[in-house]
Amino acid sequence: MTGRNQTIVSEFLLLGLPIESEHQNLFYVLFLAMYVTTVQGNLLILVLICLDPHLHTPMYLFLSNLSFSDLCFSSVTMPKLLQDMQSQDPSIPYAGCLTQMYFFLFFGDLESFLLVAMAYDRYVAICFPLHYTAIMGPRLCLSLLVLSWVLTTFHAMLHTLLMARLHFCEDHVIPHFFCDMSALLKLSCSDTRVNELVIFITGGLILVIPFLLIITSYARIVSSTLKVPSARGIRKAFSTCGSHLTVVSLFYGTVIGLYLCPSANNSTVKETVMAMMYTVVTPMLNPFIYSLRNRDMKGALRRVFWRKKTPFFL
Repeated sequence: MTGRNQTIVSEFLLLGLPIESEHQNLFYVLFLAMYVTTVQGNLLILVLICLDPHLHTPMYLFLSNLSFSDLCFSSVTMPKLLQDMQSQDPSIPYAGCLTQMYFFLFFGDLESFLLVAMAYDRYVAICFPLHYTAIMGPRLCLSLLVLSWVLTTFHAMLHTLLMARLHFCEDHVIPHFFCDMSALLKLSCSDTRVNELVIFITGGLILVIPFLLIITSYARIVSSTLKVPSARGIRKAFSTCGSHLTVVSLFYGTVIGLYLCPSANNSTVKETVMAMMYTVVTPMLNPFIYSLRNRDMKGALRRVFWRKKTPFFL
């Protein structure tokens, strides 16, 4: 590490995705379609929750924050990826790289906390329906949201400041499609043990504990539903929890595997594919899994569009 020359890095080069040139346009169209779907789906949820008073409930308050987080989380990396796929200059300034890393961590952490809040909300609604209003009051909902935003702000800032103190070598090529924290650590000429220790410690608080809380909440929901002799209720609970847990496992599984359980056998291609799963696929699926399929959201869609069309016809 000391044998490599240190230099003042003004920019990094993002290698992007390991795609052959003849398939470049095909994947560009695919990723563009996925990004547009993510933006439209999450924006639709935000508009419906904002305009329909029937959706001004704790569950949809959390969903609106999740949609905003997914929209921003995907926008941190996808526009730059799409630009680089059509450009011959995949460079990113040093300050821009750290900024991208900060917002990537911020919105990724925010999604983690919001998924916990939503799982707890569903747990209270199903297991304690008579006390739901008393438990999930405005004060608790606001406290959970403020706590999520504050913790994510400090956590993202901590890693960004620790990264900013490192020196980088002449090799400034990042074998990734965004400024990933682990990829930057591999390029550094400085001692990165403090950074790695902080990643391991805070990762347990930000990723592992929330993941266990979500699993526990849905396990209690399934256990409570099985006690009710209703085949329809059991099917609905397993359908809802199953789809939710699929997205949760996809998000947490790839993130934990990449950052908390790194393997020397992981190739760059494998790490890139895993990163695509939680940066592109999960934000696209969340609107359909958590919102657009349920009855309340479909009703809100009819009410909002009917309200907009009625004056026109009159």
